[in-house]
Amino acid sequence: MLARTDLRGSVPTLSQLRRALPRGGTDVNAVLPSITPVVEAVAEHGSDAALDYTEKFDKVRPASVRVPAEAIAKAREQLDPEVTAALEESIRRARLVHADQRRQTSVTQVVPGGTVAEKWIPVRRVGLYVPGGNAVYPSSVVMNVVPAQEAGVASLVVASPAQADFGGWPHPTILAACSLLGVDEVWAVGGAQGIALLAYGGEDTTGQVLDPVDLITGPGNIFVTAAKRLVRGVVGIDSEAGPTEIAILADDSADPAIVASDMVSQAEHDVLAASVLVTDSEAFADAVDAAVGKAATGTKHTERVHEALAGRQSGIVLVDDLEAGIAVVDAYAAEHLEIQTRDAAAVADRVTSAGAIFVGPYAPVSLGDYCAGSNHVLPTTGSAKYASGLSVQTFLRGVHVIDYDRDALADVAGHVVALANAEDLPAHGEAVTARFVR
Repeated sequence: MLARTDLRGSVPTLSQLRRALPRGGTDVNAVLPSITPVVEAVAEHGSDAALDYTEKFDKVRPASVRVPAEAIAKAREQLDPEVTAALEESIRRARLVHADQRRQTSVTQVVPGGTVAEKWIPVRRVGLYVPGGNAVYPSSVVMNVVPAQEAGVASLVVASPAQADFGGWPHPTILAACSLLGVDEVWAVGGAQGIALLAYGGEDTTGQVLDPVDLITGPGNIFVTAAKRLVRGVVGIDSEAGPTEIAILADDSADPAIVASDMVSQAEHDVLAASVLVTDSEAFADAVDAAVGKAATGTKHTERVHEALAGRQSGIVLVDDLEAGIAVVDAYAAEHLEIQTRDAAAVADRVTSAGAIFVGPYAPVSLGDYCAGSNHVLPTTGSAKYASGLSVQTFLRGVHVIDYDRDALADVAGHVVALANAEDLPAHGEAVTARFVR
């Protein structure tokens, strides 16, 4: 089932690895022409246009953009107690981890009388996008909301697609998760029109103001990604998320059935999801291949899984040894990287590029998706080489505060003037010397 890339007997360069490794992805540029009119219409006409497109694409027109408080409360009351308990535990663990991420103000005395402080200010208002589509994602509510709250963001709105099966409101499990987190503003709008409405705001059918946001976070399909690209600059965005992916670095000490189950679990997301195994054992690769075939056939979403595993984005990469395997996973820079080798913690410590690293057989990606305490909104398509996952820092801005007294400025004035003249910007220097002219 799984395609193979055999790198044994060679030491490929980084350039060669980027060309050789399985990689899928989506062409956001291809959908921009169809998404641009949607974003432009919402920018001009606000919620009327957003609801028009919701009716066109989602086959339902909610009575209002903002979900009534009664609908949110009802969803929480009717949530399965087991799901409630699971969400509460997920929230508890996420708060523990994200609370430790908050940066503190630092003050540096550069010279006597001259200090530079860096203080961290929360974004004023954020829009947290929670997708619909193939599955329901209350976990994404947790992963977006918790770091924003821990950062001290004062105003949060969750946007999620309207559902024809639920009276035009988002899925009740999404609404219940919002209630558990204390989020009372939820918009029943998704897709490109939802992203555009978050960026530009408008007026609801009830006459209520829909205040635009300053930052949009959260994953979505290619149309959501295209819309985030178009509104970037009007607002900030966390990333342009691509299809989900898992890479597993394993040797023959790993359990083929466990590795196969993890690859299948990721393929369950989407036909474009990527599942990649990197190993130095051909016999182990054969065993995983056989186990994947069995697991993929026995799972609920078997057609989706088979298509994802058969795609060019998935496969097995054979390497000479663990050293070569580490080079491969660093070049691949997976959203999720599992290390299932001997001395897995030491191997994981050597990896430099991954969205999140899962160490050993008892730390599956599924744990990180829900209840590890880590965040599951992570960089995809190799962007883990330079980007981080969602965290408290996503919602903070570092601002320098410069405080110099007269003597401290006088002491450095000559240097400022010299550099200003060197750049042919003499007025910059004059702005300093003017302070000492009586």
